[in-house]
Amino acid sequence: MKECQKSICQNKNKRNVVFEMSEGRIRRTSYHIFPGIELVYNSIHVQSVEDTVTFGGNVIEICHCREGRMEFNLQDEFCYITPGDIIIVRARDIKGASYFPIGHYHGISVFIDVDRAPKCLSCFLDDVNVEPKSLAEKFCKAKQCFIARSNPSFEHIFSEIYSVDEKIRTGYLKIKTLELLLFLSAMDIKQDEYDTRAVSDAQVTLAKEISEYLTEHMDDRFTLEQLSEYFHVSGTQIKTAFKAVYGVSFYSYIRTQKMESAAYMLEYTDKSILEISGEHGYDNASKFANAFKTVKGITPTEYRSRNKK
Repeated sequence: MKECQKSICQNKNKRNVVFEMSEGRIRRTSYHIFPGIELVYNSIHVQSVEDTVTFGGNVIEICHCREGRMEFNLQDEFCYITPGDIIIVRARDIKGASYFPIGHYHGISVFIDVDRAPKCLSCFLDDVNVEPKSLAEKFCKAKQCFIARSNPSFEHIFSEIYSVDEKIRTGYLKIKTLELLLFLSAMDIKQDEYDTRAVSDAQVTLAKEISEYLTEHMDDRFTLEQLSEYFHVSGTQIKTAFKAVYGVSFYSYIRTQKMESAAYMLEYTDKSILEISGEHGYDNASKFANAFKTVKGITPTEYRSRNKK
């Protein structure tokens, strides 16, 4: 993916980076919480990101998914998080580019450099007995990662992080990060769900190859039978692979991808709705508007009015 434009704005505790590309847009806003601990808001509107930062040493990443879907390639096994899920993993164990199957992802990542972070966070509050090294060993030592599916306790913590007023955000994030780490330190992982829902490399490769083909032919319509013949696999194999990688049925994926692509054009281009409709395989604006509303909840006109930059 070619970078078209990059803008950076930063101060003592905050750094905002925006990438504008032909394929989409990325915004990452990071906050310095404590020594060795960063919290990042991610707003992703592309499918793949070649990360420019490589983590060495002993860094763990705690990711919470608010919207969309994110893939993790861990030693040739693939797992996915969806809205409400969290994953805890050593950053060095994540292989390859970051991948967002449906081209749309919003979430928070907390990065903890175990060697740079305070040995125990009780130095900030006496009763917050949290040791980053112990957290790393607890969640990432025995297995490649830890995943919790849509836990109400996590939802309570993260929902407030997403909605906090910018005027108090830096201080508030310190409190919420301590709350998150304290909760994790007391969590009994034997009673929680550990489920990577591993997907085979063959399934991931098939789903991505077909997805790329569909993206290159956005203005065409394909049946499952046509793609099955073109890729020399059964329809069942395609449906199984798509459900595993993208979390939705094959036909639902096609419609969602077209509407997400259309939403991006509505927001960031001056093309007419009729032009956008035709570029996504719809022969009239009415059918396009109905499909768009089914996926996005509002009409193309309303979406452009609310989000046009």
